[in-house]
Amino acid sequence: VATSLHSKLKRTSILLAVAAYYVYLPLPGGVSEPWKLMLLDALIRGFMRAALGLCHQVHLLNRVVSWVELIEARSSAGVLVSDGVLGGVPSRIFQATGGRWPKRGVLYFHGGGWALGTARMRSYDFLCRKMAEELDAVVISVDYRLAPEAMFPDQYHDALTASRAFLSKEVAKRYSLDRKRLCVSGDSSGGNLAAAVAQELGSDVTLTAHFKVQALIYPVLQALDFHTPSYQQNKAVPILYRPVMARYWLLYLGADPSLQLALLANNHSALDQPAISPAARSHLDWTVLLPAERKKEFRPLVVETGTPGLLGQVPALLDARAVPLLAKRDVLAKTPDAYVLTCEFDVLRDDGLMYAERLRRAGVRVTSDHYEDGFHGCISFAHLPVMSAVGRRAVDNYIRWLDHNL
Repeated sequence: VATSLHSKLKRTSILLAVAAYYVYLPLPGGVSEPWKLMLLDALIRGFMRAALGLCHQVHLLNRVVSWVELIEARSSAGVLVSDGVLGGVPSRIFQATGGRWPKRGVLYFHGGGWALGTARMRSYDFLCRKMAEELDAVVISVDYRLAPEAMFPDQYHDALTASRAFLSKEVAKRYSLDRKRLCVSGDSSGGNLAAAVAQELGSDVTLTAHFKVQALIYPVLQALDFHTPSYQQNKAVPILYRPVMARYWLLYLGADPSLQLALLANNHSALDQPAISPAARSHLDWTVLLPAERKKEFRPLVVETGTPGLLGQVPALLDARAVPLLAKRDVLAKTPDAYVLTCEFDVLRDDGLMYAERLRRAGVRVTSDHYEDGFHGCISFAHLPVMSAVGRRAVDNYIRWLDHNL
């Protein structure tokens, strides 16, 4: 009996050791609740390795999301929840049932690399329900089309169509919205769409209503420099690795995935690329736009000679509708007051910080909300069963800012 028990304990120890080896990652010391982040990353890596190729991985992950995260539209005592359409785009609507009328309104675009996720996910349902209840507002979360079946500019057009509908008199009447108190918001790739929409509609003089504020949560805003300090510092920090972000960009833009290494080497933004003007380069010059505490000891990667014809293969890399950080100053100046949330342990940190600085220089009032212990995707883990402390803190502060500014 003793021998049998010893054998079982030995096998268990070996299995635990193997599991710990697979889960463990050498994370930076300041990241919030590192073991939770390691476990989340291990789960995602496990699903990704179960499929071949990014497209297959995307389809697999979306199936897993549907199985684990998808929930029905369920109303509560204070929030009426329903699935519908906004300008023909599928959406989930969260309507606060009490309080004052007309209501404030928030239009939300979920993240997921333009390829993953849905407004019907538990995490986004939780976030939008919480917003509607605490802001006494109407929140509409948009299910734009996803890659690889859809590619740029499809996602952008869905976001723009939904935004125009959200600002319309007809939708305001249907949901009793205060057209002077409307916000466009989103996280990650959804933050990209929110920023692009804010630029387009801020310059549209034909509209009878405009967004009062824009709220961008760790947005992805540029694809010309994969060697910003945050890309260098966090290239191996979950849950968004540097190569994965490059693959999502190529998937979104309908480009050949074999170009990934060229992008990661900044060959597409080499000095011999005549399509990139000096002005465009200045719009994402982190040596000028970032504060010293974020630049640290990092150095820019300056490539003299790049891959010939690369930008011709992927012209959208220079399209401000896809890459909002490239927008000109006069376009930025017409966008609404902004809230930009960034996380220290996120490859996209500097995208958000540079955009916040460019908005300030264009005369836009900006609140920059930075989390020294934050990681990419943290707001999606602000509730059980994971309950990230930094995620909960970020969600609370985001909603508080909306309450004070919308």
